[in-house]
Amino acid sequence: MLVATLGTCLGLLAAAAAATSANPAQLDTSSMMSSHRRQKRDWIWNQMHIDEEKNTLLPHYVGKIKSSANSKNAKYLLRGDSAGKVFRVDEKTGDVYAFERLDREKISEYHLVALIVDKNTNKNLEPPSSFTIKVHDVDDNLPVFTRQLFNASVPEMSPAGTSVIRVTAVDADDPTVADHTTVMYHIRKGDDKFSINDFGVISTKTAHLDRETQAKYEIVVEARDAQGKQGESGTATVLVTLQDVNDNFPIFTQAKYTFAVPEDIRVGSPLGSVFVEDPDEPQNRMTKYSIVQGEYRDTFTIETDPTRNEGIIKPIKPLDYERIRQYSFTVEATDPTINLRYLSSSTARNITRIIISVTDVDEPPVFQQPFYHFQLRENQKKPLIGLVLATDPDAARHSIGYSIRRTSDKGQFFRITKQGNIYNEKELDREIYPWYNLTVEAKELDSSGNPTDKESIVQVHIEVLDENDNAPEFAQPYEPKVCEHAAPGQLVARISATDKDITPQDVRFRFSLSTEDSNFTLMDNRDNTANITVKYGQFDRERVKVHFLPVLISDNGRPSLTGTNTLAVAVCKCNERGEFTFCEEVAPQVGVSIQALVAIFLCILTIMVITLLIFLRRRLRKEACAHGKSVPEIHEQLVTYDEEGGGEMDTTSYDVSVLNSVRRGGAQPPRTPDTRPPQYAQVQKPPRRGPGVHSAPGEMAAMIEVKKDEADRDGGGPPYDTLHIYGYEGAESIAESLSSLGTDSSASDIDYDFLNDWGSRFKMLAELYSSDPREELLY
Repeated sequence: MLVATLGTCLGLLAAAAAATSANPAQLDTSSMMSSHRRQKRDWIWNQMHIDEEKNTLLPHYVGKIKSSANSKNAKYLLRGDSAGKVFRVDEKTGDVYAFERLDREKISEYHLVALIVDKNTNKNLEPPSSFTIKVHDVDDNLPVFTRQLFNASVPEMSPAGTSVIRVTAVDADDPTVADHTTVMYHIRKGDDKFSINDFGVISTKTAHLDRETQAKYEIVVEARDAQGKQGESGTATVLVTLQDVNDNFPIFTQAKYTFAVPEDIRVGSPLGSVFVEDPDEPQNRMTKYSIVQGEYRDTFTIETDPTRNEGIIKPIKPLDYERIRQYSFTVEATDPTINLRYLSSSTARNITRIIISVTDVDEPPVFQQPFYHFQLRENQKKPLIGLVLATDPDAARHSIGYSIRRTSDKGQFFRITKQGNIYNEKELDREIYPWYNLTVEAKELDSSGNPTDKESIVQVHIEVLDENDNAPEFAQPYEPKVCEHAAPGQLVARISATDKDITPQDVRFRFSLSTEDSNFTLMDNRDNTANITVKYGQFDRERVKVHFLPVLISDNGRPSLTGTNTLAVAVCKCNERGEFTFCEEVAPQVGVSIQALVAIFLCILTIMVITLLIFLRRRLRKEACAHGKSVPEIHEQLVTYDEEGGGEMDTTSYDVSVLNSVRRGGAQPPRTPDTRPPQYAQVQKPPRRGPGVHSAPGEMAAMIEVKKDEADRDGGGPPYDTLHIYGYEGAESIAESLSSLGTDSSASDIDYDFLNDWGSRFKMLAELYSSDPREELLY
């Protein structure tokens, strides 16, 4: 009632203020014309309030709406979504009632429209007015977590008080009302390891959370409001996973490891592995292996496999069963990345014993040196160049055989004995090959002296030392020229020398002319060069156009050698300024060495021997043909005819009766010049058939048989193997005959009689083309 009264008063004050501020001048007008215009009325109320979740009997009184229209026929009505369902009004008094219990968390305000109408006409006595009914909050909701399950993680061994996660619970009550939405948190399960504050932050209570002991924890958190209400809906579960840190040292799985390794294992190859146990996750396993004790620590090394965290042992030196048969040393496993604050009572070092037994292998021979270097002077054959020696490293001590690979000594200059002594079979020339690199093989020999498959090789380098065996020669090809009117003393050329031998720093070449009977003078400059000058002057080009000047060059070697080099000086025509205007071409001097002369002589001798053999072979064949050949052999060797004869009708050019007699097995008397062989047998050519009509398949076969019989009976005809031309192609071909001899068809429009006018050479052709197709042809 107090609320309704306050609302009514406020409504009246608001109406009066609105009327005064709207138009003050209208007050006088309304007082003067009160009998003509009704005074304006208004609703006398404001907004209404009601508490949610009332426990009293329904309906619940909300408030009162009232208008200044005091009419007996007036009645109050409500309009809106909740009018008539949730709220109703007394038509007479204007009292508003709630017929349902209200929940502010569902609807906190209701908006309605108040009307006052005439009972009889239902017309509005006042304009409709909107008003609001607000629902007052009561603390009737429990806090609810935003999720029923939370996942969190924290590194293991974290200090106490480390934040893990913050959980949040929400109270649906009105936050503007004090303590209605205040939430208090409590841990029902897991409070021995974790704690929670008033803001929902969960923290660790201990610094000894070990993932290797327990990796996950389940925490049940409860949320309560300030009034202490609690229920099942106010709880949530938090799953805390401990993150792994590197807090555990590796431990060997065995106190001792034993390996058996063949002695020929390659350096750097793995021979075995050692294993450790580390409860940390793979990304936190940083095991480092090292050899800490042992006499032969420099023979092996141990490496870490980052994938499997194992230690791989490898030899860093060759193993030798005959020298050391067993190795023993200690390996330590540590983890340098562990934080020192994680150290516990367990030791930080872990060691194991390694024993490696070397097994015997049949090894190839071993040379005493990795390579050999011998020296030999050129142009000599020494009794012994050098000695290579290899031994069998095994206990059996097999004998060793030596050989030189042919690929390294293609010229076969050297040989090696069974004892490893190397000799040269030929004299060597340093100027051709200053070094020889030989590959010597050493193979084990069995009890029978045969080589086995065990072999080794070594490089033998033979250096050929220089001897002064080459005379000096011109340093380059010289082409000196001189004018025919040159003055005495004019410089023609400056020459220098070189030597194929090794030239020492103090080498001295001496130059001189082999004869003084020339128009040139040589002056030795004492610096390994010499000047060629004109001696008398005035050369005669008509007599000599090129002067060949022999120059002697000597060196200061031991022994000293002298070589003769010819200098060709061309005499040229010159102008007044001494410039060459015309010179003769000097033919190059070609020298042939003794080796080249020997090769040429051998080639000539070989050609002569081959020619002689061919001549003798032909002579023997002729003698054999004249004394021992039978008639059938002569017949079989008759291949070609060099004489073609005078034509088809010419049968007198050569006598073929001899050949025919061979077929009959006897000889016939020679034919006289007057005896002529009969004409060729005449064969009737089958008539030409019309288009599309082909001869029978046996026509060609029959014709061939007839020809063969006639050839057999005709003793004066040509031999059987000279018949090459057939005027009839046969009826088996779709195109029929392709011969030009059969083109004289009766249906042809071409007249071939003009061939008779071309002379005797075309007589036969004219007869063939002018005859009737059914006429007999002469063959």
